Amino acid sequence: MDIDPRRLRVLHEVARRGGVMRAAEALHLTPSAVSQQLAQLEREVGLALIDRSQRSVSLTPAGRVLAGYAERVEEELIEAKRELTRFTERLAGPVRIAAFPTVIKHVLVPALRDLAVRHPRITPTIHEIYGHPALQELRMGAVDVLITEQDMSLPALSQPSLSTRLLYVDEYRIVVPPAWPDPPSTVADLIRLPWVAGEPSQACGQALERLAGLHGFEPRKVHVITEFGPTLALVAAGHGVAIVPALALLDVPEGEVLVSEVRDVGARRLDAVTRVSRTRSGEPDPVQAVVIGAIEEATAALEASLRGRIGERTAS
Repeated sequence: MDIDPRRLRVLHEVARRGGVMRAAEALHLTPSAVSQQLAQLEREVGLALIDRSQRSVSLTPAGRVLAGYAERVEEELIEAKRELTRFTERLAGPVRIAAFPTVIKHVLVPALRDLAVRHPRITPTIHEIYGHPALQELRMGAVDVLITEQDMSLPALSQPSLSTRLLYVDEYRIVVPPAWPDPPSTVADLIRLPWVAGEPSQACGQALERLAGLHGFEPRKVHVITEFGPTLALVAAGHGVAIVPALALLDVPEGEVLVSEVRDVGARRLDAVTRVSRTRSGEPDPVQAVVIGAIEEATAALEASLRGRIGERTAS
């Protein structure tokens, strides 16, 4: 019995993703090519690995056993790659990063510029995906590093299969239209004002609900917006006040919105999340570790810039 390890990877993806179509997308193959690889693997082992008696593709008992071995083979190859890295001074390889727009623009772009100078053989690719879909892609191996946001009032993401590293605490600010004659300076001033609110599932939406609950008022949400760009545009046009993280203010021209004097609104945390290594050493992939280091340096470089720009916008 001669088994091609490349076909084992195909079987592994089908098992992990629950079907041929999704496995084909992950492997950048056509569904027909995946089916052909599976059929050839069945001929090599002399056993049926795929149950084709139903509309949805599933593994036979033999297929599940072999898929388990395929996963261990992949882990051994990752371990081999890690060990071989010790013999070279130049790290190389792809790293897939998932993040949301503000982080892509203000953190990942500078980090990639630094990586291109220090480690030109590392090839990062960025995917604009966040929330639950991004977490699912990380678990399934479609991305290697995920940048998440979460309100600081909630417990940090903690799962046995994932490793979470705090990157940055991004304080919230309340922004107001610059044309309003009496910008709010206390929470009491905010109670009757219209709000451009975030989605309840998002960090800024949770911050507004927490602020309202703490001070006993029901926010009048005239608009509910997902992205910071439209939120800030509505505020600039006089449609209401909003809670946004300080990082989002880097995208707004000076004078377009004002930052209220109201403080203690809370903050969101930005984390770098990776899968926990299941190899013998238990150490993170060295290429991923270098990429995360560059992301941490780029994040740290934002602090002085944020402090200076936000101070210039404060309403008085």
